[in-house]
Amino acid sequence: MTDTGTHAASPAALLRSWHATSVQSVWRRPGDWYTPAAEALAEALDARLDTAPAAYRLGQARSAAGVGITEAIDDMAVLFKAAGFASAPIRSVRALCEGWTEGATVVAAQPPVVDAESGLGTADYLKQRLAEVYGAATRRGEQVPRTHALVMVDVSVDSADPWQRMARNATIGEALRTAYPEGHPIARLGDGLYCVLISRDASLGNDLAMLRDHIVLRCSTAQVGNLTRQPARLWVEPLPESNTYASQLVDSLQR
Repeated sequence: MTDTGTHAASPAALLRSWHATSVQSVWRRPGDWYTPAAEALAEALDARLDTAPAAYRLGQARSAAGVGITEAIDDMAVLFKAAGFASAPIRSVRALCEGWTEGATVVAAQPPVVDAESGLGTADYLKQRLAEVYGAATRRGEQVPRTHALVMVDVSVDSADPWQRMARNATIGEALRTAYPEGHPIARLGDGLYCVLISRDASLGNDLAMLRDHIVLRCSTAQVGNLTRQPARLWVEPLPESNTYASQLVDSLQR
């Protein structure tokens, strides 16, 4: 980088100045500004290194977070002004744009992880979480079939009405999110078919009974009881020995 300027006394100070000015001027959502890529760019600028590689990574991170290209460019311009430069170098702006485009391509190629109708995870999301569970079990020397299982919930009824389908999925999605605390992977595997990854313990039987009652209450409150199986069909699906077979199990359960 050939530009010269007066910059903050440390990368941390520069990062704070950049953040404060950006959220006051060009950044739309203050809560999602920080990324390690921003810190790397501030460090590169403070050390008088070539900022293009770090700008490229920042572009990727901004794109992955859903930040628009204009907002990303304006934000990076704030950094260089905070460091005493008249503007960001063209080379770094170009790198930011290239990283943003690359990030957008990667995001577009990834399968969705949130089901639009229920707000729950998708089958691909469930597979990802299962892979994490199997990986952790391998490191601890545990067997997943003994520690975890899938709770299946089936409330499906024959209906060709798309509005009824969406109402059913939205209601059950909300019921499952409130029944299970944060940290339990929950997915929709088909119309009226849902799955929760749970840890096996002595309360499993009681938990299923309470879940059935919770679903009945939620459907009654939302006045969609006529759109769901009464009572809901619940069962525990054992998990296989390996993640490969677990992934195949999820595929077989979808409809």
